Amino acid sequence: MIKQTFRNPLLSGFYPDPSICRVGEDYYMVTSSFVYYPGLPVFHSRDLIHWEQIGHGIERPDQFDYKNCETSLGLWAPTIRYHEGTFYIINTFVSEGREARRDNYIITAKDPAGPWSDPVFVEHADGIDSSLFFDDDGSMWYAGNYICPEALYEGHHGIYLCELDPGTFQFKGERHIIWDGSKSRSKWIEAPHIYKKDGYYYLMVAEGGTFINHSVMMARCTAIDGTYEICPRNPIVSHRHLSPLSDISVTGHADIVETQNGEWWMVLLAVRPYQNDSSISTTENCGHFHYNLGRETFMAPVIWDEDGWLRLANETGLINREERLPNLPTSYVPLADPNDDFESDTLAMIWNTIHPPVTPFYSLTERKGFLRLTLCPDRISEITTPAFVGRRQQHKLCQAKTAMEFTPASHMEEAGLVLIQDDRFNYIFTKAIKNGQTILRVAKTESGTYSILRELPVEPAERIYLSAQCNETTYSFYYGYSEREMICAMDGLDAALLSSTVNGGFTGAYIGMYATSNGNTSENHADFDWFHYFY
Repeated sequence: MIKQTFRNPLLSGFYPDPSICRVGEDYYMVTSSFVYYPGLPVFHSRDLIHWEQIGHGIERPDQFDYKNCETSLGLWAPTIRYHEGTFYIINTFVSEGREARRDNYIITAKDPAGPWSDPVFVEHADGIDSSLFFDDDGSMWYAGNYICPEALYEGHHGIYLCELDPGTFQFKGERHIIWDGSKSRSKWIEAPHIYKKDGYYYLMVAEGGTFINHSVMMARCTAIDGTYEICPRNPIVSHRHLSPLSDISVTGHADIVETQNGEWWMVLLAVRPYQNDSSISTTENCGHFHYNLGRETFMAPVIWDEDGWLRLANETGLINREERLPNLPTSYVPLADPNDDFESDTLAMIWNTIHPPVTPFYSLTERKGFLRLTLCPDRISEITTPAFVGRRQQHKLCQAKTAMEFTPASHMEEAGLVLIQDDRFNYIFTKAIKNGQTILRVAKTESGTYSILRELPVEPAERIYLSAQCNETTYSFYYGYSEREMICAMDGLDAALLSSTVNGGFTGAYIGMYATSNGNTSENHADFDWFHYFY
């Protein structure tokens, strides 16, 4: 029997703030990436179910200066649109603190796989979560959020609209306030998208913040810059009335697309939480609610009701793990290989660094068949660009394993594996030397404080196998002198340390390879023969 359903999430692991568009029979999607580089992953599908990453919007170090942003800053909430042969991504770059510097820019491409243009910054475009809309008359409009200058309550935000010059991508004409949160006492309104249907301009936004009160709201007007009517059934999507520990939580930040067959589908972010009786302090009122994988991309069918408002087209009125398939021909794509033997001269798309490596610290050609990391002074527990190459943790139950060849030249040098939420919260498993003895070191950074958890002597063999094993609530580190015989270095490490409810951030956990000389100059390197990810 042919399966008639698909299982959420569409994109597992840290892929938040999805935006989608259709060109003919092809669908394209982009998500946030914050400080991870290359940035803004771009995906393609023909059936809305099977997605293949085809590129990145930001993929050249000279394309963008990340300014050593902290992990939850950087590239926020992109929107992808297509108009008359050109693809557009508009995005917010956040630096100097979450409420400080926000710059909005546009990149373009003829092919969504790239290359994408250098960014063009929209002058005087304040706020976050910018979006584009192309009207039937060819006009180009910018929508974004703003913080009300005379806030009546905490989280009093609004949405503004301004026409753009399609040649310069700069504002022309006056700014229109189309949603002031005070009308509905809405908090932290963001993620605006505009659609045109049946004589109405529909505005869809996120509301309630990015945590358990997250939701999707709508409004409409017959004139794009007019007075918008608030949907009487708002929020049209939310799980905030459910337990935070429901199977799916934190639903919000949505975009919609119409198929060539007339169906409508919504993509949005949500999380898969778990409960952990952790002693680690967490965000206020979240209890034992945790999610390490970050905010993921989900999908659900939607319909336009007789009164012209949008709603979920399923029996529950919720975002479900299991949903019916779209009415589209199945189109399989090659599965992304979770293992990498580093035979290519370029990194696979699964890999990221923290900020663009303006000064190269990795090579796939200096020793063919190996990923070579040069030991840099930068530490993973600093806001900087460490010698780190990592991938998303995409499954609650998984294992990462690598074969490393590394001989420390001083007690300041170390290399190995890292499990990281950000510079303030991470686990480090490295090979080093201490008092002339080769050791393996397990350390953690918690709330910015680094501490060594265990140091154990090991044989001075150049080649060693390292593994990180993950389940829903704990992490464990293993090592071995052969691939098949692994020894536990430390188990039962609290996974909640890497939960967004602990660090208050917007990203998900990463697993990767790391090398540092801890503030000293070094010409040494660590070689990684392969990296395997099992789930």
